[in-house]
Amino acid sequence: MSDDVLRLRQPIEVTYTWSAGPGSSGHMQALSEGRLVGKRCPVCEQVYFPPRGGICPRDGVFLGDDVEVGQTGTITTFCIVNVPFLGQEIEIPYVAASIMLDGSDLAVQHLIQGCPADEVHVGMRVTAVWKPAEEWSTTLANITHFAPAGNDEEASDA
Repeated sequence: MSDDVLRLRQPIEVTYTWSAGPGSSGHMQALSEGRLVGKRCPVCEQVYFPPRGGICPRDGVFLGDDVEVGQTGTITTFCIVNVPFLGQEIEIPYVAASIMLDGSDLAVQHLIQGCPADEVHVGMRVTAVWKPAEEWSTTLANITHFAPAGNDEEASDA
């Protein structure tokens, strides 16, 4: 008989306080209103959604104007997840994807549902599916997933 430990579950909790700051506050407020708002760089004019840190990573300047981006976008990359894990709430297989929202220059990561996982493809047009408004807060989790929107773009080999 072996005394080797095969698995040990140890609940661990980390508590922290995060302050959104001016770069993210408008973005988070918009989420609580059912809108998607990023920020534009005044130098390169790229639109960042979400506006990570409030600084343009390309030019090193504070991001400027708020820009409302679309609730539809195009899948640029994706992964079909088939590996179960402890605490999993989504039935496998499921799709995690990078989505370039209309009007944004930075892809956002989110779930794709509403079609079989093997039908998801690069260039697929998707649209945001929101929780009921009474459940909204200041988080991107207000969007439960993205679903097919039709009108696929041709995938580029570039």
